Amino acid sequence: MTAGAHAFAAQIWQALHGPPSALDRLHITGAGALPSAFAVSDLAAGSVGAAALALAEVAGLAGPVTVDRRLASFWFARSLQPEGWRVPEPWDPVAGDYETPDGWIRLHTNAPHHRAAAERVLGPQVDRAGMARAVSGWTKAELEAAILAAGGCAAEMRGLADWAAHPQGSAVAAEPLVHVDPARDHSGSQSQSLWTPQPGRPLAGLRVLDLTRVLAGPVATRFLAGFGADVLRIDPPDWSEPALEPEVTLGKTCARLDLRQAADRATFEGLLARADVMIHGFRPGALDGLGYGAQARRALAPGLVEVCLDAYGWTGPWAGRRGFDSLVQMSTGIAQAGQAWQRAEKPVPLPVQALDHATGYMMAAAVLRLLSRRRLADGTVGGARLSLARTAALLVEAGAAKPEPPCPAASPEDLAPEIEATSWGPARRLRPPVEMAGAPMRWARAARRLGDDAPEWAADGVGT
Repeated sequence: MTAGAHAFAAQIWQALHGPPSALDRLHITGAGALPSAFAVSDLAAGSVGAAALALAEVAGLAGPVTVDRRLASFWFARSLQPEGWRVPEPWDPVAGDYETPDGWIRLHTNAPHHRAAAERVLGPQVDRAGMARAVSGWTKAELEAAILAAGGCAAEMRGLADWAAHPQGSAVAAEPLVHVDPARDHSGSQSQSLWTPQPGRPLAGLRVLDLTRVLAGPVATRFLAGFGADVLRIDPPDWSEPALEPEVTLGKTCARLDLRQAADRATFEGLLARADVMIHGFRPGALDGLGYGAQARRALAPGLVEVCLDAYGWTGPWAGRRGFDSLVQMSTGIAQAGQAWQRAEKPVPLPVQALDHATGYMMAAAVLRLLSRRRLADGTVGGARLSLARTAALLVEAGAAKPEPPCPAASPEDLAPEIEATSWGPARRLRPPVEMAGAPMRWARAARRLGDDAPEWAADGVGT
């Protein structure tokens, strides 16, 4: 049952203004689906397929593009199998869903400053039981507003109809799935980059500055690294993602800079000036606050291709609101629809962080389409914006998932034969979900801890 996956790929491809004839080359294989109220496995295969088509186009590959729907579904969960060590638990001990007198609310406390914000409202808590008692004295809307005002992250559970009627739901529904910024698209800025696709390793030499965090952006840059891009991820000194680093640092250089320090700012500006692409997930205005607004970025890197995302969309009253995949699922009705589908007593999220992963592959596709349509065609550059909430709308608009047997469980045959020497120990990685003749998907660097590397382009250091 791959028609749904093709439909998602077609919608994404259309949003990217891709040539319709390219869709004839996309072949999706594999049976079974992740159990969900929504067509999550179709979204996985469709978004991976759109990114792969964009890669084939920019590389000038004319053959078929094949996506394994089952493997794509697994990559939306976890691609790594550690050998002799464990990946840390992904959630903070008090993160999760809590019942209020009038419904449910989700608290996102994985980052220390977000947990501190929640505890400024609810008091210090050592476990979920204490947090549940504190939450029980609030209505869901009042608590959501209070935590957001304190600088935290929370989302009350809404239904699909509630979200559709909400001013933000209406705003997001009117946004394009992938928005190309017309100001930059028609600016006439010329790229000074000497990058061109390379046979066998299409993105070799393409410098991608990765300023993203959990989780869509790192998925996008991991895909680009899989075809040879020189991805340099920059994090601040105090940031870590212990549960995700083994997943998303594959193929990348990982460095730290403190943009409050003059020397690090000078280093960053030198890196940006030589970048071909920048991907970031900063909320609107955040880069301006650091002194790197749109005008400053254009001055430093006039030929830059820039793709960015936020959680809740770029228009409407919630534009720029803090959020993550799990919170967007609560806000947009997905978690409540899952609860009704499973006849459960509490919210039921998607079986994987599908909004993050699908948006990540769409971001990668947007980068490649911008490179293909502008840099390789007429030399002009552009930018694109996406959001988790708009990806949620894409999934919801597709309707309920059709009944289908579950994906057969992962087996040793699904793993690549190589041992990956990660910073934490040896591991095996899933086979890539994409096959294209002439451009194998592979990563030259094992997963590593954030900050393991010097802040320099790989070609200037140890190589790719």
